[in-house]
Amino acid sequence: MTSTPVPQVWFLTGSQGLYGPETLDQVASQSQGIVTRLVELADLPVDVVWKPVLLDAASIHRQMLEANSDPSCVGIIAWMHTFSPAKMWIAGLDALQKPLLHLHTQAGMALPWSTIDMDFMNLNQAAHGDREFGYIQSRLGVLRKTVAGHVESPVVAERISQWTRAALGRHELRHLRLARFGDNMRDVAVTEGDKVEAQLRFGVSVNTYGVNDLVAVVDEVAEHEVDKLVTEYADTYRVAPELLPTGDRHASLRDGARIELGMRAFLSDGGFHAFTTNFEDLGGLRQLPGLAVQRLMADGYGFGGEGDWKTSVLLRATKVMGAGLPGGTSFMEDYTYHLVPGEEKILGAHMLEVCPTITTQQPSLEVHPLSIGGREDPVRLRFTADPGPAVVAGLSDLGDRFRLTVNEIDVVEPDEALPRLPVACAVWEPRPSLSTSAEAWLMAGAPHHTVLSKAVGVEVLADFAEMTGTEIVIIDAETTTRSFQRELRWSAAYHRLAEGL
Repeated sequence: MTSTPVPQVWFLTGSQGLYGPETLDQVASQSQGIVTRLVELADLPVDVVWKPVLLDAASIHRQMLEANSDPSCVGIIAWMHTFSPAKMWIAGLDALQKPLLHLHTQAGMALPWSTIDMDFMNLNQAAHGDREFGYIQSRLGVLRKTVAGHVESPVVAERISQWTRAALGRHELRHLRLARFGDNMRDVAVTEGDKVEAQLRFGVSVNTYGVNDLVAVVDEVAEHEVDKLVTEYADTYRVAPELLPTGDRHASLRDGARIELGMRAFLSDGGFHAFTTNFEDLGGLRQLPGLAVQRLMADGYGFGGEGDWKTSVLLRATKVMGAGLPGGTSFMEDYTYHLVPGEEKILGAHMLEVCPTITTQQPSLEVHPLSIGGREDPVRLRFTADPGPAVVAGLSDLGDRFRLTVNEIDVVEPDEALPRLPVACAVWEPRPSLSTSAEAWLMAGAPHHTVLSKAVGVEVLADFAEMTGTEIVIIDAETTTRSFQRELRWSAAYHRLAEGL
């Protein structure tokens, strides 16, 4: 991942001048205490920056404008410690362009029953102060997440942590640049999409570059750089004998290394953190990039095969949201089924491009024929994904909106070894069942290219969808085809009304 300053979430506390300086000093102190405990207890990928207590409309509006203009601020957490009359928040909330989390909490976890007096009641008014704040957010139609409970609660801390990860994903897309090497696969519908709308909705800039623009960079790679990278391969992977310096296919490995170095240089020089390739448009490349793509994904780059820029965008966002968490995230495709009754599962793979972060195995580095693309046999990493809970998610363009479809799954070990499968793969059991999940996925018009993540779960993706105004539909253990069909209809009606007729 790229090296950048630690992003910030600003913690705003609402009150009013009515209570006097002594009470407001206590408000400030207790608010800072909440921030301290939150930082101590939650696994946060951001810095939480406490801001002075807000007492009037002018300071609230000014604070929101500062948040909008500060590139390090990825979101706002707001708490009404006492009673903060909500008309003071109208201008500020209306101006806010960063994600908002409304934390409904209070300073103390337990009530001091025997000592409660009116001074205590005046100081600890979040129970109705936050209701006032909730009303004005709903009245203005503010997109936000609401979390209720004390920060000492592990559930509260975890939900806030997940929201901050979603905010990071949203922030990443606001300045993401994506390079398409060639166009998308001919006659394929789902990989098409409105790139202008994507820039309006997410912020991502998607542009196409001739494959031979990349080839020119690849051809300039120095031999000593290739030597160094080939040595790194040997130290990192189980390299097939024919690819070793003494093997008869070593030239293929050197070509793969040269492509990786060229792609890295092109993407780095252009400030790109996501890209696509297409086997139908390889220009002067000697082989379809496989190993290069896998290693770039492992370093956090977004990728989509056959020119699928939407999946590349989603993969980059998910990589950012899951950074530092175990499990990994990869480009994926539902490839084929095991339909034995009671044992139904999906075998997912792609031609070459599955990210090694989804395994703790040492991948093997191999070369095998590829019947499409019309180039030399490509090198690739081969492994099987580790078992465990995960999600698969796909982003599709429905013409009037983007839809994010998410299915909860359980990655499992293959029933038997796969000695003749020449690519990396994952095997999973979708929830609630293969038939229901597949029917729901098809009804949703979800894509065949997906993002498989064992690091990021449904709540993070749901928060991300809310922040970006993207429709989300979730297939989980409770899903039925009938209820899912109704949800799709209701969701379509909502999003069309929300966007205006």
